[in-house]
Amino acid sequence: MKKFLTNTLILWSILVINNVQASNKIYKYETIIETLQKPWSMAFLPNGNMLITELAGNIRELKANSILSPPLTGVPKAFVKGQGGLSDIVLHPDFIDNKLVYISYAVTTDKGSTLRVVKGTLEEGSLSNVVNVFTAHADRRAAAHYGARLLFLKDKTLLISSGDGANHREEAQNLRTHFGKIIRINDDGSIPDDNPFINEPKALPEIWSYGHRNPQGLVLIKGGIIMSHEHGPKGGDELNHILPGLNYGWPAITYGIDYNGSIISPFKEKIGMEQPLHYWIPSIAPADMMLYNGDIFPEWRGNLFIAAMSPGDVRRIELKNNKFKKEHIIFDELQARIRSVKAAPDGALFLLTDGTRSEDGIGKLIKVVRN
Repeated sequence: MKKFLTNTLILWSILVINNVQASNKIYKYETIIETLQKPWSMAFLPNGNMLITELAGNIRELKANSILSPPLTGVPKAFVKGQGGLSDIVLHPDFIDNKLVYISYAVTTDKGSTLRVVKGTLEEGSLSNVVNVFTAHADRRAAAHYGARLLFLKDKTLLISSGDGANHREEAQNLRTHFGKIIRINDDGSIPDDNPFINEPKALPEIWSYGHRNPQGLVLIKGGIIMSHEHGPKGGDELNHILPGLNYGWPAITYGIDYNGSIISPFKEKIGMEQPLHYWIPSIAPADMMLYNGDIFPEWRGNLFIAAMSPGDVRRIELKNNKFKKEHIIFDELQARIRSVKAAPDGALFLLTDGTRSEDGIGKLIKVVRN
């Protein structure tokens, strides 16, 4: 009897602790949409609406009253297979005046597929005047590792992440291709005259940095510092401080191994190759990244938020002097692959999921507000 009472007391204590922890969370969820087809990214419009991309090739507009529009017309057809499809979307810094949006997506070529970025004018229910601003010199047979993240800098130049194509990882060290690179172009697709390889005859002048695997997080933080994260192989996902002209090592150095267990490189460091600010073993499959500066969660200001698809959570990263300080795992109770995390102008957080841990199903848009 004494043992029974002791076990009962322990169980009751655990339940009480769990309930207290749940009630003490500073956030709560609201599911806005439950019927998205593999959503990939989102952008907030000045009128309070939101644009959402779906990998299947659609852009949908979410009205302020939570009404989801049909797919916009005029959107270029994407190559939809594997990891290929319609990916990122960003507004031009002067969107209020010019209504320009930029999207990244996979396209077919005579040698397979590659990454393309276009700009177009957002109108009611459509995208018009679509113009190509960048097509990667990175044809691949496998529909994988496109990168595809977009980021406007303060000078209105555009950064584009381009993955290594999975089967072309050695090309990440080759400055004559766009495999495994971060690209910088002007908003019209021309090449900035201060790019690091602009005067290098054996390099593509669009290249900003190289030696990347599959970078899908790009963010600008205080002081104009650019941070990126990228998928590693089995282990070795990285968070990096990106500077022009530098080599980030892939695949010559890595903290990961191949999926079959074989060694990709025996080296984790080499002279002339940058070390990550932080790396993850095992992999977290980092998807999106943003810097939080909102009012709803003032205790999180200045933190990086990284959408992690495996096992399915968000990593809140504290920084100190622009270096990795501490990591917190949040939103893991959703039990979902979190593809994107963004902060709305009012400070609310929005998450896109593209399926649960146990089933790659329909994606959701979830709003996170103060509890």
